[in-house]
Amino acid sequence: MSFQTGDLARQIMWRRLTSVVEEQAQTLIRTSFSPTTREAGDLSAGVFTPDGRMIAQAVTGTPGHINSMARSVCHFIDAIPLDDWREGDVALTNDPWQGTGHLNDLVVVTPVFRAGRLIAFFAATSHLVDIGGMGPGFDAKDVFHEGIRIPITKVVDAGRVDDKVLGILRANVRMPEQVTGDLMSLIAGNHTGGRRLLAMCDEFALADLEALSDFIFERSMRGMREEIERVPTGVYEAALTLDGIDRPVAMTATMTVADGRIDVEFGGDLRPSPRGNNVPFCYTEAYASYGVRCIVGRSVPNNWSSLSAVTIRAPEGSILNATDPAPVASRHLIGQMLPDLVFRCLAQAVPDRVPAEGAGTLWNIRLLRSAHGDGKAGFNALFFHSGGTGARPGLDGLNATAFPSGVRAIPIEISEKSAPVLYRRRALRCDSGGAGRTRGGLGQVIEVASRDGDPFWMAASYERTGNAPRGLDGGRDGEPGTVRLCSGRPFSPMGRQEVPGDDVIIVEPPGGAGRGDPFARDPARVREDVENGFVSREAAMRDYGVVLTAALEVDEPATAALRAGPNRRAASN
Repeated sequence: MSFQTGDLARQIMWRRLTSVVEEQAQTLIRTSFSPTTREAGDLSAGVFTPDGRMIAQAVTGTPGHINSMARSVCHFIDAIPLDDWREGDVALTNDPWQGTGHLNDLVVVTPVFRAGRLIAFFAATSHLVDIGGMGPGFDAKDVFHEGIRIPITKVVDAGRVDDKVLGILRANVRMPEQVTGDLMSLIAGNHTGGRRLLAMCDEFALADLEALSDFIFERSMRGMREEIERVPTGVYEAALTLDGIDRPVAMTATMTVADGRIDVEFGGDLRPSPRGNNVPFCYTEAYASYGVRCIVGRSVPNNWSSLSAVTIRAPEGSILNATDPAPVASRHLIGQMLPDLVFRCLAQAVPDRVPAEGAGTLWNIRLLRSAHGDGKAGFNALFFHSGGTGARPGLDGLNATAFPSGVRAIPIEISEKSAPVLYRRRALRCDSGGAGRTRGGLGQVIEVASRDGDPFWMAASYERTGNAPRGLDGGRDGEPGTVRLCSGRPFSPMGRQEVPGDDVIIVEPPGGAGRGDPFARDPARVREDVENGFVSREAAMRDYGVVLTAALEVDEPATAALRAGPNRRAASN
């Protein structure tokens, strides 16, 4: 077999292809107008076969975007047949059921031609801070209230920008420059990916990507089957209760592992919600399959083939399979919790691989103000924040880290520049991580005030204020999250509310849960936690049975006596 057609060459081409899609993503980031994309990385990018199968994704991005976008290119091909695509075309949509789950995500698809033949599509997604409608929050009664919806349509036709499409978009959003700028950054990212792909084809003398994609898909499927076969065959069940908006949401999952496949079926009380926490199936599938892939086959590339080894099901019309025109703006409230439910199933099959539960859903600070009659400009700002992740096998949870979304926190300097607010405090939240042999990651304490003394509105949408992240294998639960005003006036974790100009909003995302018996934690590590401000002296004794001297040295005899005494059961349960 020659080098040009052998597996070694294809492996080199695969590495080159992953660099192509990563450059696609980095172009999107560098040219983006929104801090959510530029600073936080709330995006996805990938390359697809002409029939819509994802070949490779960029490392940069979020599972909710990339795994749902993996399905959306097929919708574009259904709407625009292959014979109707031409060089220089660009199509877009923000339809929740054909894109990535809510109107604020814009999906852009660009064809790539070589010698007049369509050889691939590039697709990219990013989150738009404003898409019109009622604005941030979950109070819309249906998707029509949530903003403008653009069906799959060409925004660039054979190299010519359709100004009518742009005009409709600009006329229906509060931040037209930012929105159209972000659209152009998506187009630029796809354009860069296409140019780099053609250069790669020149370098390797490829007429198309058929042989390479077949190689990638075959290897990925083989790798997933091998990984799934290492999981004991069986049926595993788990349950999870979330706070919800108007009522708790009690979900169940039944996972079947057999014949080189994993099937997950959701059940429980899945009545659709009258509020915007309904989840389109594409987003349910994205995060549920991601939960599986975090544990099973995590070294196998994420593409059409590896994703097809995992089947997700939820009843049509339910809160996990919302149907048009259900309100879905805050689909992340439930969707981002699905990996924890999947983990509960996998903890029964492969207990040595699975982390405890974490904060899950992002704890975003979403602030807005209408324009004043005295000429002061309004604003609409989104600041990403997160709680702690659950303790891992052999490792503590990560502090203030977004999992499963993977987005980064926007730097305070950027946040304060994008809105007239002042961050008075941002610090790790002591004692918020659940105790365990490995400790849950810490949440945060965040205090934000008006910089100009005028009130603003906050669209609060915070999960796990009533149902804390649960410990695993004897580990303690993490601390639930809280949101309140410094003045002590009531403030709900759910809903749009005013923050007075002379007050301060205090947001405390949850801590992750612990894993394993807390009394099995090395006392030296408990001492380090106390020194670092992660655990208080009181919690060291109460939760871990570790007695520290005034100099923060471990009192070994007292610790041994406490761990062996009658307090052990109370401290470790």
